[in-house]
Amino acid sequence: MQINKEYNYVPWVVGLSIAINVIVVALLFLPEINSGTSFDIKLLPLLNAIFNSFTFVFLLAALFMILRKNITWHKRFILAAFTTTALFLISYLTYHSMSSSTSYGGEGILRTVYYFILITHIVLAAAIVPLALLTLFRGLAMKVDKHRKIARWTMPIWLYVSMTGVIVYLMISPYY
Repeated sequence: MQINKEYNYVPWVVGLSIAINVIVVALLFLPEINSGTSFDIKLLPLLNAIFNSFTFVFLLAALFMILRKNITWHKRFILAAFTTTALFLISYLTYHSMSSSTSYGGEGILRTVYYFILITHIVLAAAIVPLALLTLFRGLAMKVDKHRKIARWTMPIWLYVSMTGVIVYLMISPYY
């Protein structure tokens, strides 16, 4: 998969980044949707953590492959990470549209650690949307120098976001 070097992908990056972040924020203010089904919505946070785990592993594999100069497998693992991230996003939006937020019940230092991880996770998750998309499009357009320059920021941030997503789930799961 490759895109034309002359293709202007910036409007897509900006549009998708704004749309995704606006939808996530809007869910904080919209009332819950009653699906009317017997599906146990409480399974979705576990599924989200699983998707985040796969994203983390795929990103590490992609990093390993590019360090070995294997561009083909690097691309495949990055596309796999985008796939699991997209599945996470669908599951996350579904859960938060049908369920209210869960409060963390821990105390003391664990509470401080939890909220530090959660806040940094949220801020960087919002930032990773345009970063990951821009990095992807630059890579697919074979703008290698620009891709490398931004990937040096994107990869560690995306790894942090996917890892802390799992940690947040593990810390809050007893309170669901």
